[in-house]
Amino acid sequence: MSDFQLTYSTMFAPPRALHERFDAALARVRQRLGQDHGLFIDGAFVARAATLDKHNPARQSERLGRFAQASVDDVEQAVAAARRALPAWRRTPWRERVALLRRAARLVDERLYEMAAIVSLEVGKTRMEALGEVAEVSAFFDIYARQMEENGGYDHALPDDPLPHMKSRNRSVMKPYGVWAVIAPFNFPFALAGGPTAAALVTGNTVVLKGSVETPWSGLLLAQCLKDAGLPDGAFNCLVGDGATVGEALIQHDGIGGVTFTGSYEVGMRILRAQVNRRWPRPCIAEMGGKNAAIVTARANLDAAAQGIVRSAFGMSGQKCSALSRVYVDRSVADALIERLRVAVGAIAVGEPQLESSWTGPVATRAAQLRHADCRRQLDGGGARIVAAGPLPADADAGFYCAPLVAEAPLDHPLWRQEMFAPLVMLGRVDSAEQAMAEANASDFGLTAGFFGAEDEVAWFLDHIEAGVTYVNRPLGATTGAWPGYQPFGGWKGSGSTGKALASFHYLPQYMREQSQTRIEP
Repeated sequence: MSDFQLTYSTMFAPPRALHERFDAALARVRQRLGQDHGLFIDGAFVARAATLDKHNPARQSERLGRFAQASVDDVEQAVAAARRALPAWRRTPWRERVALLRRAARLVDERLYEMAAIVSLEVGKTRMEALGEVAEVSAFFDIYARQMEENGGYDHALPDDPLPHMKSRNRSVMKPYGVWAVIAPFNFPFALAGGPTAAALVTGNTVVLKGSVETPWSGLLLAQCLKDAGLPDGAFNCLVGDGATVGEALIQHDGIGGVTFTGSYEVGMRILRAQVNRRWPRPCIAEMGGKNAAIVTARANLDAAAQGIVRSAFGMSGQKCSALSRVYVDRSVADALIERLRVAVGAIAVGEPQLESSWTGPVATRAAQLRHADCRRQLDGGGARIVAAGPLPADADAGFYCAPLVAEAPLDHPLWRQEMFAPLVMLGRVDSAEQAMAEANASDFGLTAGFFGAEDEVAWFLDHIEAGVTYVNRPLGATTGAWPGYQPFGGWKGSGSTGKALASFHYLPQYMREQSQTRIEP
């Protein structure tokens, strides 16, 4: 496996050894299920009276463990610990912070299979999706460490003032904001906790992470890696709790210097407004929802389009903010594309996600399952119809399973605008690429977009599409599959607050503020 690099593009053809290692790790993890887990505050795992039992979404009878739930008082303790740790951590030479991140990255690599097994059990991801998510964290750590090196710790000499009778020395120095709040989502609880945490820590901030109550285990795995890498006590803290109390207390806390949030548009916009409506504004990096579109022209390779649509719409049962939600296909090839989709969707292997044979698993929560059922009901009548449907496993009642669906509907159907976060993709016929583009851009979101067409149509697509991440003629995923170091990931319009993408050249400076320094020498 030494020459195999796991990414979201290579996960469809892994070596045999990868499966063997995952199976062995899964067996070890299952032997220790049911344990109690605390919060992580000031370098220690601490128990709390308030707890929540977490079960496997594919097998609700399987109890993963009991997890402590944070209170408002825990927010106070975590922020206080982070503030105590801040002076020493921000003074730590940036090269030492870089070295620590790299140690943490290697620990993630060493623990890849066991942590992926936990993520798979907790979220309901297939083994390949879970392995990809965990590997993504070490990639984030390495990229941000390298960017600090390439930019000299963001400490740059500037030209001296042209003064005839004195020496003026000028510098631009980037400095941390302070305590950074990271609010991670349930669907990528390890990667979207680890990436922002790495960015905040390497730039000299300390961190308070709030994980989702749906996925409480992943943040604790990150805490253990950072602790074992030698991070000072208090520099990273991990809480689990509901958004209405714990999340709200965190984002409103006066001791917070900045916020990174990943989640819904509604919550993200409320957090953004809260950071502006203060004594002075605080930075807020918000990656919010998506209603991602793919355009299929009359000259597209329909086999590649069908493959890209299926992988993007139904990977992780559609629970990605980058998942394909809308397909606009030229009327002249629509029937041919639908026939290919019918075959491809019918062949999807839906089952227990830990099994090698499963291509996708359940949705993560009962709420998502009910949302999928509601969307299905909205497709009854009004000119809408199911044109392709995938299977359900024989034991579907054991977990939160939903059948993958492709629905054709008039372009004014409400589901063209609703973020579904479930295995359902809408398909509509258009008369031209220009009409498809107008429909694709007629959205408050602009996260990802896909295109299938002729080579001489590509420049037009890239020039007109309003999305932060674009994919052209990509059978591995029409709108999904970004990997750190290869595809920066961030949205436009209502999908992102800063226009700067994860793991891009421009992401890391968001965690720092610039100080211009002028010194007159005697």
